[in-house]
Amino acid sequence: MKSPDYLQQLFGLSGKVAVVIGGTGELCGAMAEGLAGAGAEVVIVGRNAEKAKARIDKIAAAGGKAWFHAAEATSKAEVQGLLDAVLKKSGQVDVVVNGAGINSATPFFDISEEEFERILRVNVKGVFLGCQVFGKYLVERGQGGSIINLGSMSGVVPLSRVFTYSASKGAVHNLSLNLAREWAPHRVRVNVLVPGFFPAEQNRKVLTPDRVTAIMGHTPAKRFGEARELIGATLLLASDAAGSFITGEELIVDGGYHAMTI
Repeated sequence: MKSPDYLQQLFGLSGKVAVVIGGTGELCGAMAEGLAGAGAEVVIVGRNAEKAKARIDKIAAAGGKAWFHAAEATSKAEVQGLLDAVLKKSGQVDVVVNGAGINSATPFFDISEEEFERILRVNVKGVFLGCQVFGKYLVERGQGGSIINLGSMSGVVPLSRVFTYSASKGAVHNLSLNLAREWAPHRVRVNVLVPGFFPAEQNRKVLTPDRVTAIMGHTPAKRFGEARELIGATLLLASDAAGSFITGEELIVDGGYHAMTI
């Protein structure tokens, strides 16, 4: 049997700093807790200070360290300001989670230009800017690092009723794999964490009763995922030890949804 020290060597993040953009949300908030539990100092990034405080208090109660920085993920100036603030306060960045996102269930012919542009701006531009600003820092630092972009099953296979969201997540997957190829020589790993169906604030209005029935019929596990069930995958992708040779991966956590046919 391997000792706890062995597991700490593989998955421990002591001395690391993790920036979680979208950390005020349910899924990325759980990921932030997991990163802090593994020893990382976590910077929770979002626009809702009240939600951030609740998460930070929970992390602190468990013996972890976290702090909040307000930033708009779609503004390069604010993302650059975020990096500058983290370097000033924490001295470094080792792990970046790009998880800000929004959804909509508007029928295709009713999607307005404003809605289309808003979803692409948040879901694609936000990831683009997070990768550009923090990726440049990590590449130029020359010590490696991990970028985890939040994808979606709709980025793997198109899902009905979420047309713009599906298109935006497809772009996130494609961008992530491109950057993984470009930055591998610099030991900067870029991966996509792909949740299946996890009830969260952004998708509750999409989960109508008939939709839930369809999802359960296509999910071998016969249930939704819980936010805490993303933590193990997060730590694998974040760790330079356990995940040292993992880049360009679309790591699916979906209760078997993608494996289901008939």
